[in-house]
Amino acid sequence: MSDPRKRNPVHLSAETMAHDKSKPEILKAEIVAESRLFKVESLHLKFSNGEERVYERMRGGNRGAVMVVPLFDAHTLLLVREYAAGTHSYELGFPKGLIDPGESALEAGNRELMEEAGFGAASLTLLKQVSLAPGYFSSRMDILLARDLYPEQRVGDEPEPLEVIPWPLNRIDDLLARPDFTESRSISALLLAQKWLAEQED
Repeated sequence: MSDPRKRNPVHLSAETMAHDKSKPEILKAEIVAESRLFKVESLHLKFSNGEERVYERMRGGNRGAVMVVPLFDAHTLLLVREYAAGTHSYELGFPKGLIDPGESALEAGNRELMEEAGFGAASLTLLKQVSLAPGYFSSRMDILLARDLYPEQRVGDEPEPLEVIPWPLNRIDDLLARPDFTESRSISALLLAQKWLAEQED
């Protein structure tokens, strides 16, 4: 009997498929619009099967960014409430920001934690690097878990002091249900931190 996996390409491993796929050729790239923060780049692409398409992507923000999940103690996370211009609302989330030139992700994470939450961390662990809408943005964000916190406040660029909110780890479901906890990166960071903490208990 023949092996059904040879007839069904679905059984190919994700690693094999990723390595076999060639990227489309960039025939032309040009900036078609720009603002103070971003540039919109038009890409004329030719795919390996000969098809041609024009895509647009955002340029800028390539410095990288960090988001920090602060573990205040063994049972408590720290959240910050911050104004979000995109939705014109106040959102709960975790301290975050861009990596400054010359900084490592860990250094940037500790700085943002001090600026936004008023704490430094003696221990920072990289949980995962994530992307945001990779079809349009090239920027990536390092998700960090901060432990062994100590009080230290630094002046940041926030227009107003951020409200720091302790949140019990045993109420994660309540946090996920809140209408003001919606940012996908914060939700990802929360679940990554929860997974990491559960693995330490095994």
